[in-house]
Amino acid sequence: MEFGSDNQAGASEKILEIIAEANTGFTHGYGDDHWCNRAVEALETFFGHPLTVFFVATGTAANSLALASLVKPWETVLCHHHAHIYLDESTAPEFFTGGARPIPITRNAGKVTLRHLENYFATLAQEPPHTPACRALSITQANEAGQVYTAEELRQLCSFAHGHGLNVHLDGARFVNALVALRCSAAEISWKAGVDILTLGATKCGGLAAEAVIFFNRDLATDFAQKRKRSGHLISKGRFFGAQFVGWLQDNHWQELATHANTKAAELANALEEFPQITRQWPCQANEIFITMPRQLADTLHQQGASFYEWPSLALPRDVTLDKKTCFVRLVTSFLTTDEHISRFCTIIRNNAC
Repeated sequence: MEFGSDNQAGASEKILEIIAEANTGFTHGYGDDHWCNRAVEALETFFGHPLTVFFVATGTAANSLALASLVKPWETVLCHHHAHIYLDESTAPEFFTGGARPIPITRNAGKVTLRHLENYFATLAQEPPHTPACRALSITQANEAGQVYTAEELRQLCSFAHGHGLNVHLDGARFVNALVALRCSAAEISWKAGVDILTLGATKCGGLAAEAVIFFNRDLATDFAQKRKRSGHLISKGRFFGAQFVGWLQDNHWQELATHANTKAAELANALEEFPQITRQWPCQANEIFITMPRQLADTLHQQGASFYEWPSLALPRDVTLDKKTCFVRLVTSFLTTDEHISRFCTIIRNNAC
């Protein structure tokens, strides 16, 4: 009953096999090797666009270094109120940018919307040099409420951002889960929508430690090589990053993994509809489910081996409040989620009906 995070699943067998294959022989270091070259070529085919690509080990490094390419220390980054860069990266974005500040512009909303941007700029006081200048918009796909931005939504957000002098960063830790949910091309929800930089994560979906910072706007990649080196993320045996992305993209392995995770999330969400004591708070659109349940039931599930996290109440919809007997939790499925995980979880709930 492993619903804590898709980070808690290991790497897929195919990824492990290609890492073993890449382990043979000798090659140049620091990403100057045929594996990384193959990975970039595969990514360019995947997105249908010329790219500048850098590989790093963690999503925190990918997001923070990407933002450092967009903003100066005295500037700001607009984001969702529960964005990873705002709540879950410690202060890494501020550290890597030299002090640039993430600014949440939503609260109790599933997504950043055009209205949020319009309202922010309508009320923004601009008194330079006293007030910080806004220079970037960061969007998460799929986001921290488990919601997926459509291509049209992204186009509207990117168009508004560019019209106000902002570049756009897309945090794609679960990009392929969104891609499967939307049944569109990778291009439609990235560069064609106006995204300037994408941090594409394979780690949550079958990778071992595989994150790519992808520049669609290649002019923004100036000095990124130095930023990566200075941060300690220029890995000497970079071939293992490249090999993972080669294996992940080959034969649409990413799609197989993400489809399984999304399918199991939908099955679990549907199964939970049976129980009146459980209320889904956001639509299940990718591989995350957000529900409220009696705290006593959550404790029982934990005691009987279920893994999941209680989630901050600020991530609830605006009109929902919690009493002391109720908790808000997140369930995440992965490419390793099984039918048994779901059935055991539901059996415990059924046997402990309130």
